[in-house]
Amino acid sequence: MRVLPLPGILLVAACCSAAEPLRDALDKSQRIVFLGDSITAAGEYVGYFDAWLAVQRKKDPPTIIDCGLPSETVSGLSEDGHAGGAFPRPDLAERLDRVLKLTKPDLVFACYGINCGIYEPFSEDRFAKFQQGIKQLKEKVENAGAKLVLITPPFYDDQRAPKTFSYNAVLDRYSDWLIAQREQGWLVVDLHGPITKEVAAQRGKDKDFTFQPDGVHPNAAGHWFVARTLIQACGDKRAEKWAMPDAMVKELDAPVELLALTRQRVDVLRDAYVATAGHKRPGVAKGLPVAEAEKEAAELSRTIGELWKDRSARVSTGSPRG
Repeated sequence: MRVLPLPGILLVAACCSAAEPLRDALDKSQRIVFLGDSITAAGEYVGYFDAWLAVQRKKDPPTIIDCGLPSETVSGLSEDGHAGGAFPRPDLAERLDRVLKLTKPDLVFACYGINCGIYEPFSEDRFAKFQQGIKQLKEKVENAGAKLVLITPPFYDDQRAPKTFSYNAVLDRYSDWLIAQREQGWLVVDLHGPITKEVAAQRGKDKDFTFQPDGVHPNAAGHWFVARTLIQACGDKRAEKWAMPDAMVKELDAPVELLALTRQRVDVLRDAYVATAGHKRPGVAKGLPVAEAEKEAAELSRTIGELWKDRSARVSTGSPRG
C-alpha cells in the first residue's frame, strides 16, 4: 500500500543530502529503527519523535523500534576498566546483522560517537575506528534494503564533567567528518552543532545551565532538544517554537495522552527486540517475546486511534476539547 507524503513537511535543505531527502525516506517507511548508545536506549527522544510522526500519519503510522544499547560504540573500542572492569563496551558490529534481520527496517536512524572517543583526547587511531564502524554500518543497513540517517554525536558537557582537555572538541571532529559525508549523498542530521550552540546561548543567561547533569546523559529538556532537532530536520519548522513536547501536542491538536502512550509503545518494543536480537551488555531488561510485545504495541496503537476518533467526533459536534 502506498504511503502518503507527510503533510506540512518541506524539502530538507541543509540537514541532509538533496539527493536522498529525509522527507522522501520518511514518506516511504513503515518500519523505522533507532540505533545508538544509552541516550538512544533511554527511549525518551525516540518516544517524542514517535509522537510527532503519529500526528503526521494518523491513518498509517510507521512502527518505531528503538534498538539502542547502553555503553555501545560503533568503533568497537572500550577503555580499560570500563564499568569498573565488569564488562567491556559492547560493539554494534557484534549484533547489527541480527538486529537488521529481526527488525526488517525501511529506515534506520543511528547516533554514535560520544562513547567512541572513549572519553580521551583526540586520537587518529580511535577516529579511524569510528569512521570504519560508520562505513560498515552504512553498508550493512543498505544491504538490508534500508536507508540510513546518521545523527552527529550529542554534546559533552565539559563544565559538568571536566577533564584536562575538552572532550566536546573531540566530538567536534567526529561531527565534522559526518557532516562532510553529505557531499557523498549521505543522509546526516547535525545534532552536535545545534546543541553545542544552544548550551552556550543558555549559559549566557544562566552559567549553571545544562542539558546533561552528569556530562553525558540528557535530562528531559535535553531529550526534547534531540527530538526537536530531528523533527526540524524532517522539515517541520513549527518545532523551533515548541519549548517542550506538551507545546507540540497542544499546537498539533493531538490527544493529551499521546506522549505517554507512544513512549509506552516504544519501551515495550525496545525491550523485546533488543533482547531477542541478543547482545553482550549485562543489566539490560529482557522484555517480552517479540510476538507478545507486538500484540501489546498494537493495543496501544488501537488506543491511540480511538483517541483520534473521539477527538474528531468532538470537533465535528462542537464539543469542548478534551
